[in-house]
Amino acid sequence: MSVVAAFAVPHPPLIVPAVGRGREKGIQATIDAYREVGRRVAALAPDTVVISSPHTVMYADYLHIAPGAGARGSFAQFGAPHAGARVRYDRDFAHALATTGQAEGIACGTQGERHPELDWGVLIPVHFIQQAFNERAEQHAPAEKNAGAAGEPPLLPFPVVRLGIAGLSPLDHYRLGQCVQRVAARLGRRVVYIASGDLSHKLAETGPYGYAPEGPVFDQECCQALESGDFLALLTMDPGLCERAAECGLRSFWIMAGALDRTAVKAELLSCEGPFGVGYGVAAFTPAGPEGADASRAFDEQYRAWHAEDMRQRAAHESPYVRLARFALELFVTKRQRPELPATYAEAQAARRDAAAATDPRTPPADLLATLPREAFERRAGAFVSLKKDGQLRGCIGTIAATRANLAEEICANAVSAGCRDPRFAPVTVGELPELAYDVDVLSEPERVSGPGELDPERFGVIVSTPDGRRGLLLPDLDGVDTVDAQLEIAARKGGIDLADDDVALERFTVTRYL
Repeated sequence: MSVVAAFAVPHPPLIVPAVGRGREKGIQATIDAYREVGRRVAALAPDTVVISSPHTVMYADYLHIAPGAGARGSFAQFGAPHAGARVRYDRDFAHALATTGQAEGIACGTQGERHPELDWGVLIPVHFIQQAFNERAEQHAPAEKNAGAAGEPPLLPFPVVRLGIAGLSPLDHYRLGQCVQRVAARLGRRVVYIASGDLSHKLAETGPYGYAPEGPVFDQECCQALESGDFLALLTMDPGLCERAAECGLRSFWIMAGALDRTAVKAELLSCEGPFGVGYGVAAFTPAGPEGADASRAFDEQYRAWHAEDMRQRAAHESPYVRLARFALELFVTKRQRPELPATYAEAQAARRDAAAATDPRTPPADLLATLPREAFERRAGAFVSLKKDGQLRGCIGTIAATRANLAEEICANAVSAGCRDPRFAPVTVGELPELAYDVDVLSEPERVSGPGELDPERFGVIVSTPDGRRGLLLPDLDGVDTVDAQLEIAARKGGIDLADDDVALERFTVTRYL
């Protein structure tokens, strides 16, 4: 057995007494569970501890593996500069993991390290493991106790591999975990995997991040999955729910799941609480059968099947405007052509009737033309087309007011721009087309408002503008944008506008969203 245990743990800094200064007593259940995790790790005496943290180096499209011989860190940013830890890295394991992942086509490696210091997502589990190791040494081998040299934080007795998370798919994270499992077996390492991550940050109005109804829902679903060992439920959680819940650790849990690929486990939920408005869960997973032998826990295959069906269902139920946007982008990406649309609704109906004679690939399918409403050809309006891949934004371009002859042409033009001209992203490739989910937002005419009191981020989009032509826009009902202040701040930043200026104008608009 290469991965001998795995644990999902939170990382509230106040759980460390030097930071909490007594406040940690409010999460005593988490402390007790964490101490149990520390005792188990110390008793296992692993060859290597692999820790994934949401607060280490993170990229949208790259899973980072910490390079070098080791690192140190402290809780200085939380008012406790003398509390911290040192670790030495298992360099052979890190190199083998990067090489194996890259050979599997996973975007991962040791490049791009920006801050080598240990983050609190690593420091906190290391704190409890070190504490348990010292307690065990006191009982069995006092000479092994490690308090650190004078002026030095203690050195964890077990070498570490430190992983980041990314904006990549659940499957990519899971596959990196599979590579952890394979590398451990190949190198003959007995590995403990630590998945560091809090649950929702939106459990209470009095909490540091406020409340969202999705917060408790996320925590309940996540803890149920951890308690039952149902890793497929973790991989298939709704991205919108996760975004609104402001979750922290899910991607870390995905990698952990891969490290236990095809392995029967004993799953234990040791604690789950959120008294300060942030969810903290502690779970333990102990292999209960031969590694890689349980086909019922091949969650990569199960996820692929689920995802394929989910995308098929999405496509089968797309609205006509979304189908039109998809047709336009796929035509441009595959053939570098733009749609040839009927000029009027009557011509669209005629084209539908003459579908058997149609040979021009630029003409939308007859069944699509049949479902497009009259307003697609007779109304002019601004529209936004948004693309998502694996729940993450992949492109979004739109127009505040009409720039084309009709709404159908507006949607087609903006779909191509969202996929190929959004400066935040590389152009969409042919291979990505089947993975894209589309939204189409049709805008009402903007109306001037006198102040923030007339805004509502769920109901209205906002336009912030200045007399010199600067303008920033934000659509309504966006995941993670829950307040007027947040909506205005983002819109103003997009337009390079200072909201404190006297000449800032505000407009609001509504959208009709098509999925």
